[in-house]
Amino acid sequence: MKRKKGVWFERAGSVLDPGLVVELKKRREIGVDEEKEAVPVIVSYENKADPSHQKEVVDLCQKDSCNQVSGEFKLLKGFYGKVNPKTIHELTAQKGVYRVYFDREVRAYLDIARKSSGVGEAQAKGLTGKDVTVAVIDTGVHPHKDLMEPDSRIIAFSDLVSGKEDPYDDQGHGTHCAGDIAGNGFLSEGLYAGPATEAKVVGVKVLDHQGSGRLSTVIKGVEWCVEHRDQYGIRVLSLSLGAPAFESYRDDPLAQAVETAWHKGIVVCVAAGNEGPYPGTISTPGIAPSVITIGSADDHNTLEREDDEKAPYSSRGPTLDRLVKPDIYAPGTNIISLSVPDSPIERQLPENRVGEHYISLSGTSMATPFCAGVAALLLEANPLLSPNDVKSILMHTAQKMEGDQAGYLDVPKAVALAEEYRSFQETAIESK
Repeated sequence: MKRKKGVWFERAGSVLDPGLVVELKKRREIGVDEEKEAVPVIVSYENKADPSHQKEVVDLCQKDSCNQVSGEFKLLKGFYGKVNPKTIHELTAQKGVYRVYFDREVRAYLDIARKSSGVGEAQAKGLTGKDVTVAVIDTGVHPHKDLMEPDSRIIAFSDLVSGKEDPYDDQGHGTHCAGDIAGNGFLSEGLYAGPATEAKVVGVKVLDHQGSGRLSTVIKGVEWCVEHRDQYGIRVLSLSLGAPAFESYRDDPLAQAVETAWHKGIVVCVAAGNEGPYPGTISTPGIAPSVITIGSADDHNTLEREDDEKAPYSSRGPTLDRLVKPDIYAPGTNIISLSVPDSPIERQLPENRVGEHYISLSGTSMATPFCAGVAALLLEANPLLSPNDVKSILMHTAQKMEGDQAGYLDVPKAVALAEEYRSFQETAIESK
């Protein structure tokens, strides 16, 4: 008796990522016209693909009227666009193609925190994140007075969604995250402020007014930050977003993009995700081994650390590669930060508003920028730190969390170790 062969996309092997196979199967089940309906994809080339083969791949992806090549990547070898399933089938046998990915949706992950984490002690020593720039890759950044007064600290803005030049946020999530990093409490007499109250902010809009976008847009946002690192002094990236992880970080394009940024000298802070308490729920790009993947802790609105615990919604590891994640926990529950007037978040959560200018939100989205702000404090205390140094210091000094290898952020200890290490580094430099 002969066994029935699967359809072509189930037989394609590693050329198609699992997410794309699932999407193609869905489309076939509902009867989508496979020649007229295009699928958003990312196409990566083989490492040593001949330029002539690369050109053939691009030409193939522009052959049919519904197909479109939207742009090329600089950090990764490949491009993104939309092609129909018939073209995807042809790509599986095309020379020079390493893999075709579904350009799936990425979503944003939806005060006592400064005191319970010890940020206040670091700020009492004069650390404010001064001269450190943090890029927020999210829904944009609204020119809130806590970022604009007494001096504007939004030093650059890149809109990869609508191409606008002036800073804005038509959703609200990115602005809340920017405040979690660098809000100075201007409109609350210092009450609702982030860790790095004098840090500079770069807004990179990659998600739309619904808080969603595509992998390719987020990758372009990471590329933009790497390209403009020296121009704006970008030392830290904060990404409170993610998508389900279907495969190893080695074959995940967004994970590879943040890995590249890390190795270019930028500290990358990424949300673990909000799919807890189930194991194996870390999202991409949090599956990347080098970056700092942050889980959310609940401080129960008390100063004592004894009652602090992992938030039940915070995603757990291990990753698909059996890596231990998250790397650290930071305050992420009921965090009061900046709000955008009449934004979708304000309309969806009117009960969470705190006065006119602030809103309370929970999630690894809030824990991630808080950690990014703390990273800015460490880099101010010791500008010689590498991304690996920052990660090691945060993890080494963290307070143990019950039942987890990752600990809870301990800012005073982290700052002290960063300063101690600076003395060692400067002595080593002088002796050369």
